[in-house]
Amino acid sequence: MHDHEHHRASNGGAAPAPGGDPIPALAAAADATIYTCPMHPQIRQAKPGNCPICGMTLEPVMPTLEEGPDPELISFQRRFWWTLPLTVIVTVMAMAGHYLPGLTATARTWIEFVLSLPIVFWAGWPFFVRWAQSIHHRSPNMWTLIGTGVGAAFFYSLAATLAPDLFPQGFEAHGRIGVYYEAAVVIVSLTLLGQVLEMRARSQTSAAIKSLLGLAPKTARRLRDDGGEEDVPLTHVHVGDRLRVRPGEKVPVDGVVLEGRSSLDESMITGEPVPVEKEGGDRVIGATINGNGSLVMRAEKIGAKTVFSQIVQMVAQAQRSRAPLQRMADVVSFWFVLAVLAVAVATLLVWGLAGPEPRWTYAILNAVAVLIIACPCALGLATPMSIMVATGKGATSGILFRDAEAIESLRTIDTLIVDKTGTLTVGKPAFHSAVAASGFGENDVLRYAASLDQGSEHPLADAIVAEARRRGLALGKPEDFESATGIGVRGRVEGKPVAVGNTVLMQQLGVDAAPLREAAEARRAEGASVMFLAVDGKLAGLVAAADPIKDTSLDAIRQLHDAGIRVVMATGDGLTTARAVAQRLGIDEVHGEVRPQDKVELVAALQAQGRHVAMAGDGINDAPALARANVGIAMGTGTDVAMNSGHVTLVKGDLRGIARARQLSQATVANMKQNLIFALIYNALGVPVAAGVLYPTFGILLSPMFAALAMSLSSVSVVSNALRLRRA
Repeated sequence: MHDHEHHRASNGGAAPAPGGDPIPALAAAADATIYTCPMHPQIRQAKPGNCPICGMTLEPVMPTLEEGPDPELISFQRRFWWTLPLTVIVTVMAMAGHYLPGLTATARTWIEFVLSLPIVFWAGWPFFVRWAQSIHHRSPNMWTLIGTGVGAAFFYSLAATLAPDLFPQGFEAHGRIGVYYEAAVVIVSLTLLGQVLEMRARSQTSAAIKSLLGLAPKTARRLRDDGGEEDVPLTHVHVGDRLRVRPGEKVPVDGVVLEGRSSLDESMITGEPVPVEKEGGDRVIGATINGNGSLVMRAEKIGAKTVFSQIVQMVAQAQRSRAPLQRMADVVSFWFVLAVLAVAVATLLVWGLAGPEPRWTYAILNAVAVLIIACPCALGLATPMSIMVATGKGATSGILFRDAEAIESLRTIDTLIVDKTGTLTVGKPAFHSAVAASGFGENDVLRYAASLDQGSEHPLADAIVAEARRRGLALGKPEDFESATGIGVRGRVEGKPVAVGNTVLMQQLGVDAAPLREAAEARRAEGASVMFLAVDGKLAGLVAAADPIKDTSLDAIRQLHDAGIRVVMATGDGLTTARAVAQRLGIDEVHGEVRPQDKVELVAALQAQGRHVAMAGDGINDAPALARANVGIAMGTGTDVAMNSGHVTLVKGDLRGIARARQLSQATVANMKQNLIFALIYNALGVPVAAGVLYPTFGILLSPMFAALAMSLSSVSVVSNALRLRRA
């Protein structure tokens, strides 16, 4: 088993997350750091090093604020600056040394040799290590070409220095056998410079995660049982602790407000700049900033389970995922390196056997130039850099991509299926009315429905229970509670079988809802959701709750239509209610009383028509359809199940984020294609010029030194282009 396979299997001993990345609490220990390669995220190990596939320096999966300067960057900078003066001297002597008085050709050769030794074997040593790794792992990459090029130039020159008499006269130039120490040392220095510039630029791609980490609070103020208060580290907070959040402080963890009233700045989590009012019973998110009021809250989610931690984890996971375009680039890079090695050998032979004098001088220089300029690093960096910048940009706008494929797929979406409750509407319905059937009173209907709904987590159930308590009704304890996902609930109250749900559930139970159908339709026409109540197998009445439409929904639908997206509503509510909401919002197609499996079938049916379908929802009943869609979009205000099933999460739960996410997807894919096209054109033009195809017509040859400069700048330009996405 190769090392990289072992690391992939062992994962460095870290506990894997559902998405594959280790889940770090915000105070994760330094020794738990996992390192991976930006270009090949399947490479994972528990210590710094180089990627065995491409030779790139491994980076932490999860950057930390405490990490110091990159040791690899410091090493390369030191090697570059300490040997730069020697490189300049060797180059000057090679170019103009024959003009220096009193210095023989042999003396110049030996001086260049001595000065080149520390440059090639100290400054360039990391290149040869990576060259050996690429050979060992049978994974040709940029270091295969650079190591071969530098080694060929240096060891050929060394042979010419130690045994010049063995070389034919055709190798002689300026009174000595041609040596190319200057080519070897300039390639080393320029490659070091290129790596320094590239690593500095790459470090900016993790700026989004570091800025997120900087928002995390370090301590919390806990209320003790004896009435006192104490400041404790965030790692010492437990679920159920009562915490005080003073004006201007950060909310330490996720929880519920117990006392007080204040406005919270949630922009760092949701991307929404307007402060949100919070009072008793409202949920608060860790790392958000309290305004002028004082709050007492109960901790409900801590450590890696907080929304803030999950956002950081999703961003880190997405940044290390592979886009489909990257797979193509990997295949191209592998065969490209092999092709370049073949071209270099052909260049050496053609120039050496048929070129002008000094033939073998031209042959070696051109072959080395081919090896150096054809570095596939820019090709390999083209997509990972764009993905890293785009996921960070999305996170600061409240848009979380699960992986690179989601970014690439979202731009192709032409149809969007949306749930109603919690997606188009606020998700906090208010009680509307209750209607009793023959033999029951209105309060009886409300009492039975509320008693059973105490076991339900559905927002409509909360509204019914709240109204019953407001009226002071005595609620019974539900027994044998069972949720029929998407259609209602059933169980026993006061020993009687009770069911609350839509007409589908009533039909399953053999209950005739016809007597109240007209009353139900009237309430649905007002946009209210209606649930029938069956007691002891008989129709007892109905309860209705109205869920107000979000202020942002109308603008969101307009933006989606402007982008050419067809919007389809699929809801478990009655068709009349759904149509009332759809008419107000201008939705194209409506499906009512839809069960979870019906939503999956709707997605499949649209896909069968050749449509690229996105599904947006926030509940457990939406999870199967989210997973089945081309792109599942989960509302961050919904359940963890929905978020885990979705490919994209809108932290704010605002549908306008879909249009923004699609624009970011389009900009990212365009950026990746720009990088790939540049890298391919650069190599397609560079290799023939380096091989000397322009020499017979124009007399143009490319020095290995200029090839090294062009190679370094190509990688830097790709990273710099990717960083433009931060302004998207």
